[in-house]
Amino acid sequence: MKILAFDTSTEACSCALYRDGKIEDRFVIAPRKHATLILTMVDELLSEAGLTITQLDLLAFGRGPGNFTGLRIACGVAQGIAFGADIPVAPISSLATLAQEAAQNKNVLAIIDARMAEIYSGLYIIDNQGIMRCSGSEMLCVPNNITIPNAGQWFGVGTGWATYGDQLSKRLGERLQNYQTDKYPQARAMMPLALTAFKEGQIVSAENALPVYLRNKVVN
Repeated sequence: MKILAFDTSTEACSCALYRDGKIEDRFVIAPRKHATLILTMVDELLSEAGLTITQLDLLAFGRGPGNFTGLRIACGVAQGIAFGADIPVAPISSLATLAQEAAQNKNVLAIIDARMAEIYSGLYIIDNQGIMRCSGSEMLCVPNNITIPNAGQWFGVGTGWATYGDQLSKRLGERLQNYQTDKYPQARAMMPLALTAFKEGQIVSAENALPVYLRNKVVN
């Protein structure tokens, strides 16, 4: 199985190549440079592996929520590659990818700073196969309106915790175990999610590889 994955939904830009259980990747924090960087990363990874686009079995991209421009870039690249090579696509939640990076924890509250004093958030619970599954729905809200889990201890991860850590901690109280602020969605963490999407038939054709914004107003 050969999978190419990339995420440009936040300040971070990342790309990864999965080939028969092994992963090679690129990751950099580079706001506003995604359009240039992502194609270079794709070319480098494929070239180093001695592969062409047509040899890929699946394409995965971060479909959001996140930065509007970043999501449009990821969507455009995914559609362009998939159309040209007739490859199926797995749109992967950026919040799920973030949660998957913290999969050593059973319960994860993934939060991305959405700006305008709001956050993108999602509650994730790990399953028996080590895959983070969303509990409820992903949300756009102000920090004080975040959903409080009914039970358990939850680990927070993502840039939203850097900006609103104090507010979120007060809101969640004893439900919050701890949190980590310096994490972004990374393409290598998308691989378990992409493989699961492929096995479960949650893949789409190029024309249906669309972003998920959660917010209608453009904010970059």
